[in-house]
Amino acid sequence: MNIVELYNKLPEEERIIVDVLRHIIIDELPAYCKEKMSFSVPYFYGNKGICIVWPATIPRGGSKEGVLLGFWYGNKLRDPMNYLTRGTNKQIFYKIYRSADEIDGEAISGLLKEAVELDRSFADSKRK
Repeated sequence: MNIVELYNKLPEEERIIVDVLRHIIIDELPAYCKEKMSFSVPYFYGNKGICIVWPATIPRGGSKEGVLLGFWYGNKLRDPMNYLTRGTNKQIFYKIYRSADEIDGEAISGLLKEAVELDRSFADSKRK
């Protein structure tokens, strides 16, 4: 599935939330990071996974409503504002949005910067 096919499957509010989140992420991530569709949802990675945007309409995402923004190594992020939810997964921390108005671009931007620093450290540890 590509992004257009995903958008065509989603109810309007989920489509808007996914679109806003994707734009924040794409604007914030450095050029070496890429987006691909994995499990029919947008997945962003650099040296390792950085984050994923999973609308509730797509099965197996763990959310019954809204759109989940999950950070692959959320357990390693400082997250001083406690913006992310620490659910049952020990590694992936997330935030679920039920409307686009709930999206805090500044908080997401700060978390993405930290996630990119962490991702760069994975490359550094490979070289040692």
